[in-house]
Amino acid sequence: MTRKTHILAIDQGTTSTRSIVFDSKARSLALSRREFTQHYPNPGWVEHDVEDIWRDALDTAREAIEQSGGVDRIAGLGITSQRETVVLWERSTGKPVHRAIVWQDRRTAAFCAELKRDGAEEMVRAKTGLLLDPYFSASKITWLLDNIPGLRARAEAGELAMGTIDCFLLWRLTGGKVHATDVTNASRTALFNIHTQQWDHELLALFNVPQALLPALCDNSGELGMTDPALFGQSIPIGGMAGDQHAALVGQACFKPGMAKATYGTGCFMLLNTGDKPVTSHHRLLTTIGYRIGGKTTYALEGSIFVAGAAIKWLRDGLHLITHASQTDDMATRVPDSHGVYMVPGFVGLGAPHWDPEARGLICGLTLGSTEAHIARAALESVAYQTFDLAHAMREDGAMQAQTLRIDGGMSANDWFSQFLANILDTDVQRPVDLETTALGAAFLAGLATGVWQSLEEIGTIWEQERLFTPDIDGALRLTLLRGWEDAVRRTLTPPHETTSVTSARRDQAA
Repeated sequence: MTRKTHILAIDQGTTSTRSIVFDSKARSLALSRREFTQHYPNPGWVEHDVEDIWRDALDTAREAIEQSGGVDRIAGLGITSQRETVVLWERSTGKPVHRAIVWQDRRTAAFCAELKRDGAEEMVRAKTGLLLDPYFSASKITWLLDNIPGLRARAEAGELAMGTIDCFLLWRLTGGKVHATDVTNASRTALFNIHTQQWDHELLALFNVPQALLPALCDNSGELGMTDPALFGQSIPIGGMAGDQHAALVGQACFKPGMAKATYGTGCFMLLNTGDKPVTSHHRLLTTIGYRIGGKTTYALEGSIFVAGAAIKWLRDGLHLITHASQTDDMATRVPDSHGVYMVPGFVGLGAPHWDPEARGLICGLTLGSTEAHIARAALESVAYQTFDLAHAMREDGAMQAQTLRIDGGMSANDWFSQFLANILDTDVQRPVDLETTALGAAFLAGLATGVWQSLEEIGTIWEQERLFTPDIDGALRLTLLRGWEDAVRRTLTPPHETTSVTSARRDQAA
């Protein structure tokens, strides 16, 4: 009998779906990937057809299984997915009743602002660790129920199910037998109390979401269900599930308080492990669940940047300055400096620590000497500057300062960007051998549940560094660059927002 030592991870992202099979040494054996269509029905609206997502998840999983030697070797399956994106479907048929509303979608900005004016944000923050912002799932659910004819009545009658993408995939993979979500994805809905670890009735009432819609709650690692045998030829235990950024925290083996990772995909998400106690942010960062295993919760402090890799995609698809993202490395090194050009990529508003949904993108400092290389460099630099703002806010909140930052995601493959990031943060930056840490985290969670790995400590010994980037910039130059960034952000924000006041702190550090 073939020994089952392989783990299949389905990594469902904002613009693509991939499936990867890992062996017991966490080496990638097979990868299959599909991009899917983004829908923009109105300005600021972003939707996904979840039938596209399901098709791609199934096709890529089958391809990866076949490439890695067959289903007989698969010990378990882990799921990781984009967070906050929400979908409603019929319990009787499993069919979605509307396209999924994506985390980037801003259609509920006015509704969130109204709740904020009514004084609800303090309660929401105390219970969830989140802010009142269109980013999170709850207001999206409210919009669907209030704007699609008949949905609210059907939801109250128990005919519909709600879930983030992980939940929908689990439902489909189990043939409709399991309607559940893990605590990390639940913690991003603004309906889940991160202290009681339950759906919260006061939050449900605030957003007018019927209890009948909600999935059951589960740990990130455990017996979550079995796949329908018709999908892959035999049933596979589903043993791990986590939101993408939480999965990356696990994939980067950030298991001790003070360890931090930043994932550079469509957006950038920086998570700092804060241990078994949540840290309340006074700088508009998010308190979230890092992971829960065996009923034991580890919390994290998170900063969310809405546009990271998406800025590079805009250079390619919007401005047509490049044909491939890798060209930005060469363009950034083609010029000796930024020439005073800054880009603030507020294409869908600004995330932490500003949380300005009405902000829009800005390029400033242009002169007749500015070139496309300066603009490309400014796009890369903007992501590092935004990461600095997050790291500074975490320190100001009293969280343990990370001695190094572990990075992953597409942009982390860019050597120039990784070095600039280390320079701006004034911190060592570690890049792992395998940049697919989101999928790897889902695999680790599933492998823990199925016996491929025995403990987090064992997983920590598997993590490997590919390259270390150490700061090599003059402190006075760093301060000058940061002052220019702060000025650019100030120009971008809509009144009455203000930039995070860090200039004096930077000056003190430089002195």
